[in-house]
Parts: sequence; C-alpha cells; structure tokens
Amino acid sequence: MGQKIHPLGFRLGTTQNHDSIWFAQPRNYSENLKEDKIIRDCINNYIQKTSGVEGIGRIKIKKRIDLIQVIIYMVLPTLLTEGKPPRIEELQTNVQKKVNCVTRKINITITRIPNAYSDPNILAEFIAGQLKNRISFRKAIKKAIELAEQAGTKGVQVQIAGRIDGKEIARVEWIREGRVPLQTIRAKIDYCSYTVRTIYGVLGIKVWIFLNND
Repeated sequence: MGQKIHPLGFRLGTTQNHDSIWFAQPRNYSENLKEDKIIRDCINNYIQKTSGVEGIGRIKIKKRIDLIQVIIYMVLPTLLTEGKPPRIEELQTNVQKKVNCVTRKINITITRIPNAYSDPNILAEFIAGQLKNRISFRKAIKKAIELAEQAGTKGVQVQIAGRIDGKEIARVEWIREGRVPLQTIRAKIDYCSYTVRTIYGVLGIKVWIFLNND
C-alpha cells in the first residue's frame, strides 16, 4: 500500500531545518516538548483573539540555559508592534506566565513574510476563511492556487477532506497546479495541514507548495 511520509520530516537535514532548536537530557525531553507546544498555542490564541486573523507562517523556538528566543514569521507584523504599550510586550508577559519559567527570560522577535501566499499556512488559512463563508470549495481552491502562483511558486497542491459543501458522505478532493515532486528530497517543498470548523463539521485542509530545487 502507499506509504505516506510527512514532507517536512522527510527533508530534515537537506532543504528543511528544525523549527525548535534545543538540547535536553532524555528525562527532560518531554517537558521541553510540552513547553514548545504551550508557547506556540499561547501565541496563536493571543493573535487570534486580538486581531481575529492568525496570519502566522511559522514559529521558531531556540532555547539556551538562560534564554528562550521565539521568532514569529508573520504577514502583518504591525498587529503586534502597534499600540501603547506594544502588544508584543503583553504577549511576552502572557507567554512568561504560561511557561512559568523563573530562571529564563523570553525574547520574542517578529519577521515579516515577504510573499505571503508562498507560505502554506497562510494559504490554508485563506481557504479556511472562504469555506467558513460558505463559498464553494472548488472556487476557494482555485483562488488560492492563483494567489500562490502570483507569489512565484513552481507548483501547488491543495487537498480538502470531510463533509465538503455539507454533503452527507465525507470525501476527499484535491487539485494540483504545476509540479509538486514529493519523491525528490532535494526539492524544497513546504507543507501544512490545517483544520477548519464549519457549520457542517470539521474539514481538513492540506497544502503542498513547491518552491524551488536546491
């Protein structure tokens, strides 16, 4: 049968780097992993709550003995930098409280994503927004693929699974445009899976974007 592998894990060490960089003893590993999840969830929830949109590409975490550095890749960095005091300070204190680390300082920096729609997370979020507004899934996917092509990608594949358009029987639909060489390890492919809650039920969105050959 077809063996499916996570496209990012498959390319670790060639075209893909880890999103979390730290070292831990085996007995502390699970604690560190939990901490990463708490930090990411806290940032996503805060941005969702304050602005209504997420717009986060990815969150990278680097840990040292006395410092946790968090880099947020966003489409609109102004969401966190504006306001008095800036929202980023409030976010920093929120994360500090959630993680409950007394000995370590948390430092959050924001990086802007230059081509927003060349990032699969942003694309999946766009499709999710369209599906919530009851726009037909084919229309939503076609529009998303168009936006990705304008952002200069070489190929896009989008898959939606669940009760599409409120049909009784769940099914899987996918559309591919351009090249998406999943078997080629040197091919730089970005991927994300995203769940969206619609009035009919939960839909799963998967997006593969082929950026370039290294």
